[in-house]
Parts: sequence; structure tokens; C-alpha cells
Amino acid sequence: MNIASYIDHTILKPQAVVDDIDRLCKEAAQYHFAAVCVNSGYVDLAAHFLRGTGVKVATVIGFPLGATLGTVKLFEAKEAIKRKADELDMVMNIGAAKTGCWSVVTDEIRQVVTVAEGKLVKVIIEAALLTDDEKRRACQAVIEGGAHFVKTSTGFGPGGATVDDVKLLSEVAGGVIGVKASGGIRTRADAEAMIAAGATRLGTSAGVEIVRLFT
Repeated sequence: MNIASYIDHTILKPQAVVDDIDRLCKEAAQYHFAAVCVNSGYVDLAAHFLRGTGVKVATVIGFPLGATLGTVKLFEAKEAIKRKADELDMVMNIGAAKTGCWSVVTDEIRQVVTVAEGKLVKVIIEAALLTDDEKRRACQAVIEGGAHFVKTSTGFGPGGATVDDVKLLSEVAGGVIGVKASGGIRTRADAEAMIAAGATRLGTSAGVEIVRLFT
């Protein structure tokens, strides 16, 4: 198993500095991770550091609450693409989901996918805040909105990825979209369990430790 190809090597803490982004990108290039995931203010820098490495640059949209105006998410997405982001991890409108306004959730996803101009879009549903029925409906909204992945968590919510959630989302996704497990994945056992449950991408800040444990 090429575990590195599953990993989005992530640093989203607010106190991250340029040296942290430099280290993140060097590690991603060394271990051939799928992508790095950084806050939007560092997209240009990460794209510069990773030029020619084959590692993608992902950034977050509407992060971490998902409660910003849809127009703001669209602006963020457009700017991220302009600054050479390859992938967008957007937080869905969680309040709309909890209210049952699924057309609002789906339309917002669809609009971000449109402005992404073919770039990969992952939708963070913050599963720890949802019932199982809401998780299923959120995954359907991701599919209907034309995004490419459903993602479990921001890492800033009340809980991270769980095996049960990944299994549920994988069943609903049915291979039509990918499933990204994110939040609390720190060990080889965590990574193996998520992949076995159906995860096709892993978001973690412990990518180096996990990969070393696989070698």
C-alpha cells in the first residue's frame, strides 16, 4: 500500500509561519504526499515551494465554520484558484443542513464547483455535528452539487473522523465521489482503519510519522 498517496499533509493552525509552510512542503515533496493543505494566505507560497514536485496545493474555503456568506466562499474560491490552488476543501453551510434546507447546501456547493474551473472540490460536512440521516443527506448534496469528495471534519469541531462515519459516507458515496477522513488521524492504526472503512484520502498533520511507520 502506498500510504503517502492518500495523505493531504496539513497545517491549518492560525499561528503557522513561513518556516512551517516551507517544512510542510519539503516533507510533502520528500514523501510524495497527494497534497498539502494550507490556509488561503499561504497558497501562493506553497505553490512556489511545490512547483515541479507533483504535489498538489489544497486550501480551505469558508473555514472552519461554514457559516460565511456564499458570496464570500465564492470569492475565496476564485482567489485561491487565481493563486494556483489545485484543490479546494470547502465547509458546507452546516446551519442550513441542520435546518433541512438542503437546496441551499447543494446550490452553494454547485456554485463553488463552478468557479473552481475543474479543480478538485472536497466538501467538509463536520460529521460530528450531524445525525446519521443528516450525514447521508449531506453526502447526497455533495454528489448533487458536483463536488469530488465528501470530507468528515475540519479538525476544529467537536470531533474528528470515525470509522463508523467513513463507512456510512463510503456507502452513500458508492464510488461516485471520494471520501476524505480528516481530524484525529495520528497513527498507523488510525490510517489503516480509515482506509479499510473506505477512505480514499486522509487529512492529517502527522503524515510524516504515519508514512515512516509504513516503511
